[in-house]
Amino acid sequence: MRWWQEAVVYGVYVRSFADSDGDGVGDLDGIRSRLGYLELLGVDALWLSSFYRSPMVDHGYDVADPRDVDPLFGDLEAFDALLAEAHRHGIRVVVDLIGNHTSTEHEWFRAALASAPGSPERARYHFRPGRGPGAAEPPTNWRSVFGGPAWTHVPGPEGEPGEWYLHLFSSEQPDLNWTNPEVWADLEKTLRFWADRGVDGFRVDVAHGMAKPETLPDDLRQPGWTPLGDRDNDPRFDDPGVHDVHRLIRNVIDHYPGRMAVGEVLVNDDEAFARYLRRDELHQAFDFRLRNAPFRADDVRAAIDRTLRTFASVGAEPTWTLGNHDAPRAVTRYGGGAVGTARARAMAMVTLALPGSVYLYEGEELGLPDVALPDEVLQDPRWERSGHTDRGRDGARVPMPWDDAPPGHGFSTGDPWLPMPPEYGRLAAASQLEDVSSMLSLYRRALDLRANHPGFTGGSVEWYGAPPGCFAFRRSASTLTCALNASTVPVPLPPGDVLLTSTPLRSGELPPNAAAWLI
Repeated sequence: MRWWQEAVVYGVYVRSFADSDGDGVGDLDGIRSRLGYLELLGVDALWLSSFYRSPMVDHGYDVADPRDVDPLFGDLEAFDALLAEAHRHGIRVVVDLIGNHTSTEHEWFRAALASAPGSPERARYHFRPGRGPGAAEPPTNWRSVFGGPAWTHVPGPEGEPGEWYLHLFSSEQPDLNWTNPEVWADLEKTLRFWADRGVDGFRVDVAHGMAKPETLPDDLRQPGWTPLGDRDNDPRFDDPGVHDVHRLIRNVIDHYPGRMAVGEVLVNDDEAFARYLRRDELHQAFDFRLRNAPFRADDVRAAIDRTLRTFASVGAEPTWTLGNHDAPRAVTRYGGGAVGTARARAMAMVTLALPGSVYLYEGEELGLPDVALPDEVLQDPRWERSGHTDRGRDGARVPMPWDDAPPGHGFSTGDPWLPMPPEYGRLAAASQLEDVSSMLSLYRRALDLRANHPGFTGGSVEWYGAPPGCFAFRRSASTLTCALNASTVPVPLPPGDVLLTSTPLRSGELPPNAAAWLI
C-alpha cells in the first residue's frame, strides 16, 4: 500500500500555526518547533498552505515566485530544516502547487504589462480586447469567484482602447494561459524544484481550473442571458483540457518514487469528478460532499455512499475532509456551541472510521469554532471585492491557541495578525492535553486506534439497520462498526464491544449527536 492511501494528513495554514519571531505571523520555523505536537497527535503527513514569495493580497495564493519562500515565512534554508525535521519525526510533507494564476508582481506579468498587445509576454496570460463602444466592456460576462467581474482593464497608448486580462479570483491574480508551452515548462520546473528538495507530495490548487475554453464563451447562467443546455455548466472550470495538465503533473511525479498529488476539485458531477482520478492523473482529489452534508443521518450516509461509488468507479481510494482554510470550521457549521462541538466530535469519528485517507485542518482537533471578527480587521480579499457582503474566510483562519495566555495564546509573543478571542484559552492545546474528556484527547485516541487496531481494514463499508435519524456501518474485511446518532433521543448501540465513543454513554445507550466505534 502506498503511504497516502490510508494516511491522516494535517493541513497547516502557515501564517496561523506558530510564530517563531514575534511578528504576529506564523512561519516555517514556528511549524518546526511544533512537530513534536503533531507526532504526539499521531498524523502521518503535513500539508503546508502556500508559503511562496508573494505580495500577500490573497495571503500567499497570489504567487510572485513559486520557487522561493516569502521572507514573511522564512527562507529556503528554513524550509529545508522543516522538511528534514519532519522526516525525522516520521511525518511527510505536502506543499501547494498553484498553477491557475500568478501574482501581478510575478516577473511574467510585469513583462506583460510593459509589452504590446499580441506580444509573447502577454501570450502567457489571457489578454483580450473589450467589447462594445470603444471596447469599454469586458470581453465576457465571467464573474470572479471573489466577487465582481473576472476581467480588469489595462489602458493602451493614448487613443487606443487597451486590453483586458482574466482573473477568476482577485484582480491581483491573473490567470495563466495553459495553451502556452512556456506555462507548461515552468510548472514542470516548479514540480522538479520542490521534488528534488525532498517533498513528499503536492496539493494542486484549483485543480479544476487552469485550462479554459478556447473561445472563452459567455456564462449563460448569469442574469440577462438565456440558459442553453445544462444550467449547471460553468465555462470557467472543468474544461476538458485540464486533464492534460494533470497528466503532465503525474508524468513528472512518477519520476520521483513515493510522491503524490492531491487535487482541489470543485466539480459536482460524479463522472466528471472521477476523471481527475484516472490512473494517469491525480493520485487523490478532495471530495467535499461529506464536509458539505448537513448533520442528518440520511444526508451523511448519502454523501459517504456517493463518494465511495465515485472513487470506486476509477479504482481510487477515497479522500475525506471536514474542513480547510477556505471553509467554515466544523463546530460552527454544525450549529456552534455545545451542540456544534458534540456533532463535530461525532463526525470526526465517522470520518476516521471510513476507508481511505483523511485530511484534518489545524485546530480541528481542538474543536475551534469560527471567530466573529470585527469588520475593521478582516483581510480576506472577498470582503472588499464583494462590496462587504461576503465576510470571507478569516473567521476560520484565526491563529492556533497553544496556551491560555492572551493576546497571543502561545502562538506569538507579539499581536497576532488576526485577534484571538479570550475563550481560546480554554480551547488551547495545553488546556486540553491532560484532559481525557477533551476534543484533543478524543482525536489522539481515535488516531491511535485507526493506526494500530486491526479492525480498520477493508476498502468498502456495509450498512446496517438503525433507528430513525441514525446509521451504522461496518468496514469490510473486519468487525469494526461505526454508529452515528443524529437524532434527538438516546438509542441502543449495535452489537459489539465499545472501542471509543465521542461522548459518554447514557445508561448504556448512545446519546444524541454522538458516535461510537465497536468491535
